[in-house]
Amino acid sequence: MRHNGRVLTIADAHAHIYPGKIAEKATASVGDFYHIGMNRIGYPHTLLESGTQAGIGRFLVCSVATKPEQARSINDFIAQKCGQYPQFLGLAALHPAQTDWAEEIDRAISLGLRGFKFHPDFQRFNIDDDSMLPLYRKVRETGLPILFHMGDDRYDYSAPQRLAHVLEEVPGLCCIAAHFGGYQRWSDAAKYLVGEQLYFDTSSSLWRLTPEEAVGLIHHFGADHMMFGTDFPMWEPRVELERFLALDLTEQEQDKILYQNFERLFGVTVGQPE
Repeated sequence: MRHNGRVLTIADAHAHIYPGKIAEKATASVGDFYHIGMNRIGYPHTLLESGTQAGIGRFLVCSVATKPEQARSINDFIAQKCGQYPQFLGLAALHPAQTDWAEEIDRAISLGLRGFKFHPDFQRFNIDDDSMLPLYRKVRETGLPILFHMGDDRYDYSAPQRLAHVLEEVPGLCCIAAHFGGYQRWSDAAKYLVGEQLYFDTSSSLWRLTPEEAVGLIHHFGADHMMFGTDFPMWEPRVELERFLALDLTEQEQDKILYQNFERLFGVTVGQPE
């Protein structure tokens, strides 16, 4: 994609995909949860097509296990789609109530998955529940990140303060705090969330934040710790990119957020879409 006379390299650090037989139902369920109309259906090929049209060269894909027994099949699906689409990097699903989490972490790594995803509001658990600390310590040993949905102000499960507590209890744990660290709880995110191994993404926030607020948060957290994300299929990649590029950022800040931090965190080259 060209912007202001230069070709942009872009990675999407937050996208959801679903198997074809449940994609429409799963997409509608997410829209109902947030009372927001979904822009697409979460088919893998639809993500690739719409993202490629927007100039995106890499996609971090995930899904959420709402029941413990779903994690294994979700991880098989994500790994299979990453094999089918080399532009995809996958995160493994885990559920806080599953008893085989240690084995599933090891299995996810053997499948080539590159981190883990939790949605505390869907899964109804407090991020900093004491029972989760052994799991987080196991993930810390792998060196891989956990992507947390953060901050819905209708619930307390994903409050930024809770993630701050986890980072105190499990120092060195690499985390990605989605939605600028706290969807609709951005002041709490700015107050509590800090750490060298803590990253943030821009997903599902630019439509609510003013450009000035978004830039203020980026400068507060540091452009070295931010990544661009669409939250597909909730948002259209092209539209989210337009929102991001409208922010008053330097070219250096844009490049860090659009792909350089992604490359550094995951050890990959983003490149241009084919």
